[in-house]
Amino acid sequence: MVLPPHFLYIEGMDFRPTLQLACNEALRYLENLDRTTVAPIADLATLRSRLAKPLGDAGSPPEQVIADLIRDSDGGHLACAGGRFFAWVIGGALPSALAADWLISAWDENCTLYASGPATAVMEETAGAWLKDILGLPAGASFGFVTGCQMAHTTCLAAARHAVLAAHGWDVEDRGLSGSPPIRVLSSDQRHGTIERSLRLLGLGRHCVCDIPVDDSGRLPADRLRAALQESRGMPAIVLLQAGDLNIGAYDSFETLIPLAHEHGAWVHVDGAFGLWAAASPRHRHLLRGADQADSWATDGHKWLNVPYDCGYAFVADAKPHRAAMSHREPYLTHAAEGRDALDYTPEWSRRGRGVATYAALRQLGRAGVAEIVERCCRHARRLVNGIGALQGAEVLWEPAINQGLVRFGNDDRTDRMVQEIVASGEAYFGATTWRGVRAMRVSVCNWRTTDEDIDRAISAVSGVLRSGE
Repeated sequence: MVLPPHFLYIEGMDFRPTLQLACNEALRYLENLDRTTVAPIADLATLRSRLAKPLGDAGSPPEQVIADLIRDSDGGHLACAGGRFFAWVIGGALPSALAADWLISAWDENCTLYASGPATAVMEETAGAWLKDILGLPAGASFGFVTGCQMAHTTCLAAARHAVLAAHGWDVEDRGLSGSPPIRVLSSDQRHGTIERSLRLLGLGRHCVCDIPVDDSGRLPADRLRAALQESRGMPAIVLLQAGDLNIGAYDSFETLIPLAHEHGAWVHVDGAFGLWAAASPRHRHLLRGADQADSWATDGHKWLNVPYDCGYAFVADAKPHRAAMSHREPYLTHAAEGRDALDYTPEWSRRGRGVATYAALRQLGRAGVAEIVERCCRHARRLVNGIGALQGAEVLWEPAINQGLVRFGNDDRTDRMVQEIVASGEAYFGATTWRGVRAMRVSVCNWRTTDEDIDRAISAVSGVLRSGE
């Protein structure tokens, strides 16, 4: 087969036309988020007809590829980068973080070793130290930049698996799980699904989890945890606590539960996917009192820090089990004598330098900026939930303590129908959930771009849908 010339390296090939086209489209998209529909408007059949083309032998010039990509995907994007998206806990992208992410793609380094990206390694090392300080975590804790809270849980729970089995004389990295002492995982029944997936990936399985019912405030009661720990006496145990549950943002009582778990020799892991960021806010950090005494923590950067996807953080108080679970050595690799090798702390062998966007975001915001985003989103969430709840035909099921709240419209069917109709309006995007046996509209505010005007538009959109259904 004779390949056409554009397949071949051409000396002096100009990246500018292709990158400029992408840059212009990115700017156009971002600058029009306030004026566009939040929900996608192109259906599946349309997108497949445009994008699912046969792959021919001949390629296309790069500028044509990007121009076609822009045209053919038009109307098929969820505008979650804008200020009127309230369905899931998704932030936007700060200008510095987005630009830094573009640079990482241009630098195109495999940032698993200091040797393969020295400047990136130092930026990640620095950003990790800044994060621990802002989040109120021990300065000596180890950390890893991973794809999101799913892999942060997996990383932290791998360290936990190592530690609790080592305490029972079992080397899981060498011997695996076959024949090992069974691990018991104690968790509230309101945990996020990423925990279960992590346990499956780690070979522990769903059966190892003991679900403990929460109290009326959504918190794990101490007496119920104590009873479960006593039932697990003599077994390797991991206790999972929550800093902000997915429906109502509930926080467990860390200052009570962590010492209790440690008395029974259990490892304590904190799921703080978005809620750990409350530590950055003077107004809300009391919710995390005592959380710094846990053994590991997981959170996301692409939530309240508003860096681009994908970015999560795993923190482990004792670096030894963290390294034991993750680290690997090969004679062909160049391992750092003094610099930081990300390979020692993350599950990926090949990875982009995702910590650079975090470094840039923290430089742009500073401590005060991070706190301001958290507090502003919490104010917006309360005003949005209470504003909708004040409308005839709506009721507040849960007023936000931070940035998560619940609203209901009469009954289950009407609530689901209302959510669909609000989304269809294009003015705001919400999601539905089941909470305590009933359907509700879940309200989450996590984007630095959300303004008072966005909240007004969302309340007005809900009001319009309610009126149209009368």
